[in-house]
Amino acid sequence: MNPATDVLSFQDLQRITGYQRRADVERTLSEQGIRLFRGRTGPWTTIDLINRAGGMGSTAAEHYDPEIL
Repeated sequence: MNPATDVLSFQDLQRITGYQRRADVERTLSEQGIRLFRGRTGPWTTIDLINRAGGMGSTAAEHYDPEIL
């Protein structure tokens, strides 16, 4: 898997959460225990951080793939 595809941009997160405002997206991710980073173009995170918040360790055989988007 290409590590560059593991990054979820602000636009991805807007689509996934259903929120458009930056503050709403950030609040939703934080409430769900997903670590995020604040970039110039908006918050972003990675598939691995979402998997960890969901209780799946980095060594888990099953994980969410970027293809679900």
